[in-house]
Amino acid sequence: MLTPPRTVVRREAGLYALERALQRRGFRHVAGADEAGRGACAGPLVAAAVVLPEGRRGEIDGLADSKLLTPASRERVYEEVVARALAYTVVVIPADEVDARGLHVCNLAAMRRALASLTTRPEYVLTDGFGVDGLGVPGLAVWKGDRVAACVAAASVLAKVTRDRIMVELGGVFPAYGFAEHKGYITPEHTAALREHGPCREHRFSYVNVATISGRDGRPPRSRRPVGPGPDEPMERSWAAGGTVGVALGEQPRPPAPVGEDVVMEGGVR
Repeated sequence: MLTPPRTVVRREAGLYALERALQRRGFRHVAGADEAGRGACAGPLVAAAVVLPEGRRGEIDGLADSKLLTPASRERVYEEVVARALAYTVVVIPADEVDARGLHVCNLAAMRRALASLTTRPEYVLTDGFGVDGLGVPGLAVWKGDRVAACVAAASVLAKVTRDRIMVELGGVFPAYGFAEHKGYITPEHTAALREHGPCREHRFSYVNVATISGRDGRPPRSRRPVGPGPDEPMERSWAAGGTVGVALGEQPRPPAPVGEDVVMEGGVR
């Protein structure tokens, strides 16, 4: 397998420096992957992967870590990434799958599925925080990668905007919880709503705060979720769970690769 010679890339060199260094070493198509929703106790986990074009076309004005952008800026950058990317994918993992398989397993599996579904096959992969194996190409896990590498920042924007849109939609289905405002994260308002109304099926019962309020904290994380929806909860989701795939520039997506298992880390809460 081809590996690049040692190259020193300084953080102050800018968001595109790492990708440009890899491209100079012969890795033309560099993919970035990131996720949104690890720390939320409700709603799906969303992962995205992006391959930006080389040169000026791949430079997107205002691109940055999605957490540093305003909602309006994220929406604008999202549209630019979709318009310019050689390929992109977005994968949605619903809350019940996070409960069934574990957060860390789902996080790595979602990024792997997103990367494997890219129609432009990456020659090198950059991921935010966690390495993803089994892709058949070299890769690097970059600490705070969404602030260091443009393709990772682009993936973070796609994942964040997609997840926020889903949570706004869920806010209309479950208005008692304020999902449209806090997006499922553990805020004082969300905690108060949980205590008053109890959890709904979009909550992650493997998380300690939800399990405690539901009275199921005495069970192992994977068996805390009740079987079936509550009496007043709709059975069907209006958003596509488990594999929402989008591809830029008219390319057709390949079927998502099978999701493999990784080391299990049950029910972490941040």
